[in-house]
Amino acid sequence: MNSTESIQTPQTRNDTPIAWIIRFVKGILAGIGAITPGLSGGVLMVVFGIYEPLVRWLADIRKKFMPNLRYFLPVGIGGVIGVIAFSAVIDFAFDNFAAQFTWLFIGFISGTIPSLLRTASEQGRKNWHWLLLAVFAVGIYFFMTWMKTIRSVTMEPSFWGWVLSGALTGLGLVVPGMSPSNFLLYLGLYQPMANGIKNLDLGVILPLILGVVLVIFLFARVVSWLFRKHHTLMYHIIIGIVIGSTAAIIPSGVSGIGVILACALLFVVGAAASFGLAKLDEKHPHESLF
Repeated sequence: MNSTESIQTPQTRNDTPIAWIIRFVKGILAGIGAITPGLSGGVLMVVFGIYEPLVRWLADIRKKFMPNLRYFLPVGIGGVIGVIAFSAVIDFAFDNFAAQFTWLFIGFISGTIPSLLRTASEQGRKNWHWLLLAVFAVGIYFFMTWMKTIRSVTMEPSFWGWVLSGALTGLGLVVPGMSPSNFLLYLGLYQPMANGIKNLDLGVILPLILGVVLVIFLFARVVSWLFRKHHTLMYHIIIGIVIGSTAAIIPSGVSGIGVILACALLFVVGAAASFGLAKLDEKHPHESLF
């Protein structure tokens, strides 16, 4: 992640094919995170440096509309592909390789923590920022652990049920650390939603999109203002959320030398991949559109 990218929307006239592909891959990963239980699309957008510039654009979408659209287009394409493609394999992945797959994503997130910390300190850092980070990390960890104990409350699939599902998904994008898939599992809507997306059922997809769009545009302006006025504070809160939510999804009860080695290997692969992606991204400096 390029630290300048986290606070500025890049200038597309300096775009390169490699930069386009990088954003495309980030979009795929964010899309996968948006529908994976325990993960958060918002967290992955933060760790890959596309969260804040996207929120700033959505807060004032008319400003430099076409340059911003061209810049975020590969992110959007990747996100759609991530959601649709992964919804077709999620049952298989979590039924057979849940621990390994989770450790791969923990690696993805961990590899970007150094870049997040550098970005958070761009406008200075005080000791109480570290305390704030720790408080949110611990709080989110226990909150997500508690959420796992809640019994499911089945909700019948319907138009408004899918709008609610889309709204929860949108919150997962706007509020880093929130995993909408967990809430959908509790409501009994996750599996029907995944099947609807996999089968390209417009009766599911269209109200989902409506819910996502409504929530994102309602909250984007507030979040953008918070970043503009309280950059250091917001980033330390978000890093705390990222760390706490990541710790909360660490699989328990993993046994067997083969499984443990596979989890360790995938963690290293994920961390190395995200760290390398961040370094590659730093080679493509961007100009601000603001």
